[in-house]
Amino acid sequence: MIRYATAADLDAVTALHAEARATYYRGHLPESAYAGPDELARSRTGWTGAIDRGAVLCAELDGEVAGIAAYGERDGVMFLSQLHVTPAHWRRGVGSALHTACVEAWQAAGVTTAVLEVFEENERAQAFYAAQGWAPDPVSPHSGNHLVLRLTLAPEAE
Repeated sequence: MIRYATAADLDAVTALHAEARATYYRGHLPESAYAGPDELARSRTGWTGAIDRGAVLCAELDGEVAGIAAYGERDGVMFLSQLHVTPAHWRRGVGSALHTACVEAWQAAGVTTAVLEVFEENERAQAFYAAQGWAPDPVSPHSGNHLVLRLTLAPEAE
């Protein structure tokens, strides 16, 4: 089941975010950059704001948060800022369901293009996004150690 996150989900959302990030940053960045106390506090503050804005989707499996997605407008462009699935639920369709929910919300809002950034060492996520139709942004393909991907959306079917 896909639903919008509430304040009651904050602990589960921040824990899932930390677990997922560790899977692709470990060995590439210092642990303090993704799991240190300052980073975890910053992350919690960010998720609190996103949940309060109604910008976070949760995927539930067996009564637990198995995946999360957050999006919003940045400089006039729809931006998928987070899409994470707990590793225990990889390859079960959770990420695809979250992605579909995002795309449907964007189409309903008349969005025609979305962008995201993916860590350049995270080949698993890159393959996922490519399968969903994302391609390198032709204008700005990199942002630091992240690749910038763009998705062109078909108009919502009436």
